Amino acid sequence: VQLQASGGGLVQAGGSLRLSCAASGRTFSSYPMGWFRQAPGKEREFVAGISWSGRSTGYADSVKGRFTISRDNAKNTVYLQMNSLKSDDTAVYYCAAGRPYSDIGYATNGYDYWGQGTLVTVSS
Repeated sequence: VQLQASGGGLVQAGGSLRLSCAASGRTFSSYPMGWFRQAPGKEREFVAGISWSGRSTGYADSVKGRFTISRDNAKNTVYLQMNSLKSDDTAVYYCAAGRPYSDIGYATNGYDYWGQGTLVTVSS
């Protein structure tokens, strides 16, 4: 699976962005998907995940109520809608694909495929 993330940019605090992650391959619908982020000097951390069916989602406490993950299996794409952005959300955001038909992973070791990252900068 090859993943291509896009949609990052510069936004003011309180604003919104939508990230997209396009996946190659015909079996996209079998993969749980996740978004992670990495700020300068920090470890990569889980942000949000969605099951292969799309019926289940999971979020980091820091983004609950502000971010929404979704997927469109017909378009082989997973999205991350980010609202009420804060300066602490500034990071490179990565999409990732887990193992087919597995549960949502909440750590990096639960994912086998990674996109190249897209930078989100939130100005205060």
